[in-house]
Amino acid sequence: MRILVLGGTVFLGRAVARRALDAGHDVVCAARGESGTPVEGAAFVRADRDRPDGLDAVTGEFDAVVDVGRHPLHVRHAVAALAGRVGHYTFVSSCSAYSDAETPGQTAGAAPLLPADFDADPWTDAESYGRAKVACERLAADGFGADRTFLLRAGMIVGPEDPTYRFEYWVRRALRGGEVLAPGGPDEVVQLVDVRDLAEWIVDAAGAGLAGAFDGIGAPMSRAAFHAGFAEGAGVPQQLTWVDQDFLLEREVAPWAGPRSLPFWLPLPEYAGFLSRDVTPSLAAGLRTRPLDETVRDTVAAIRDAPHIDAKNGLGIEEEAQLLREWHER
Repeated sequence: MRILVLGGTVFLGRAVARRALDAGHDVVCAARGESGTPVEGAAFVRADRDRPDGLDAVTGEFDAVVDVGRHPLHVRHAVAALAGRVGHYTFVSSCSAYSDAETPGQTAGAAPLLPADFDADPWTDAESYGRAKVACERLAADGFGADRTFLLRAGMIVGPEDPTYRFEYWVRRALRGGEVLAPGGPDEVVQLVDVRDLAEWIVDAAGAGLAGAFDGIGAPMSRAAFHAGFAEGAGVPQQLTWVDQDFLLEREVAPWAGPRSLPFWLPLPEYAGFLSRDVTPSLAAGLRTRPLDETVRDTVAAIRDAPHIDAKNGLGIEEEAQLLREWHER
């Protein structure tokens, strides 16, 4: 196949390009080239998707296109530039497109979506991001045909080259070992997917002509299994101390992301459905996921020689220690 990746220079886009090349496909990456570089072997076309003519340099026909964009304007420009010369279109959307974050066990085909906002700025906040993704989905399906469009609503994507530090926070924390502050309880659930598994599915789905909306995330696992995967992958003994969510919220520990946060943790019950989606349809459609400890080991290998990064997502070492002292003294 001749595959066009709109992006292809950061994380998932790079993983898709790498997987497609490994499978013997011809890959073109179109991006500004300011956030990263494409993988070796992929052709690179400099493109500015803010401009109506930003994809003019992308020539020829493509068996498949993979779009990791988030702005409705960018998808509108892609439809105008590429419609009529694309066989299959994958739009990487997000689980943030769903309007109900509280109900567990929802599936992509039945879960309600946020209203589409074709003028949304996806950088404003989480809801604007979700509304923008819904608008992008509609533009893609209308522009390229619903029967040729794969709407992949990705969840938490993890693994080597993750630029967000959310997964890496837990990897580095596991490498330190000792007493680990674990939010919530061991029976709560969490979901994630290795970027390489998601990339493999995207490339395979393009070849198979998969169409429709699917969740791009692995099956739910317990928080106990989540932390066990980090301990096994890092190979360092640790002792988990489960800390109640009300205690954390009272001490202004942020959920999900950001400074003084605990990544992958969300308050319950209001977010009980966000990390507990029923992905049976995705697994039946070809998504294959690897064990968490394998992802942890590969991430450890990728960061072993890297300089320490101050946590832009997570707790500082002393912040965690202070919280544990207060928890034991409560």
